[in-house]
Amino acid sequence: MVQTWTRVKRSWELYLLVLLPVLYLIIFKYIPMFGVIIAFKDFNIIKGIMGSPWVGFKHFHNLFSSPNFPLLIKNTLLISFYSLIAGFPVPILLALALNEVRTGLFKRSVQMITYAPHFISTVVMVSIIILMLSPHVGVVDHIFSFLGYSNINFLGEPGLFKSIYVWSGVWQEMGYASIIYIAALSSVDPSLYEAARMDGASRFKKIIHIDLPTLIPITVTMLILSLGNVMAVGFEKIYLMQNPLNMSTSEVISTYVYKVGLLGANFSFSSAVGLFNSIINLILLIVVNAIARKVSENSLW
Repeated sequence: MVQTWTRVKRSWELYLLVLLPVLYLIIFKYIPMFGVIIAFKDFNIIKGIMGSPWVGFKHFHNLFSSPNFPLLIKNTLLISFYSLIAGFPVPILLALALNEVRTGLFKRSVQMITYAPHFISTVVMVSIIILMLSPHVGVVDHIFSFLGYSNINFLGEPGLFKSIYVWSGVWQEMGYASIIYIAALSSVDPSLYEAARMDGASRFKKIIHIDLPTLIPITVTMLILSLGNVMAVGFEKIYLMQNPLNMSTSEVISTYVYKVGLLGANFSFSSAVGLFNSIINLILLIVVNAIARKVSENSLW
């Protein structure tokens, strides 16, 4: 105990630095977990959490028997895996490409152009998408009309919603997501490139035998984290892009929880849906981490 206190006194600045993030986790992440029990109660705002009657798994049964449940799971999984398959390799490819650029001005310009969309707010981003894809007035519609195609209501076509959502997200996030891979590539020993050049290796072979092995550990970690959030499709962007015409492909768990829980004031049912979502994410995270640990030497724990 004395040794521990001595270490704390010796490095008190570091402990003070980590204090705020720990307090944030405790106050906003762990303490609210107490409210999860309303998923097993018929919550009454007047009676409070403890005074509301206990109903067990009633709300989970209602969720699983709901006619909307298969559609919610289907849309959530399709959008998540579509985003993962389309968006995960792009930052890696961008980082590899930028790592090969030797012209400083061009490299900095590309980085700035690709990073900038990340800082556009979701509301502004959806507004840009709507303005560009609106029939008769949108830029894309004008291009299609010039090429001889008829007017298309892109956001009104259920089959196009997922692609619009995913690829606009890839464009917005690819530059910012590539930072971590660029940082990993910056740690490569320059002597490895010199040795490869002396052996006559082409740029492609240097990428295959030097860059990619360097990126494998961080890539596995990021893949595990991405698969662990496969059920957590972002709420704001999907909700803002929704309309009655594309609802069959755009309604996901997060938007359903908002509509049922907040707009419908059915807090217990929405808590059950959210808890189910979190449990699935936790199970996926554990399973994917275990597989990664067996297949490779890289894992979260």
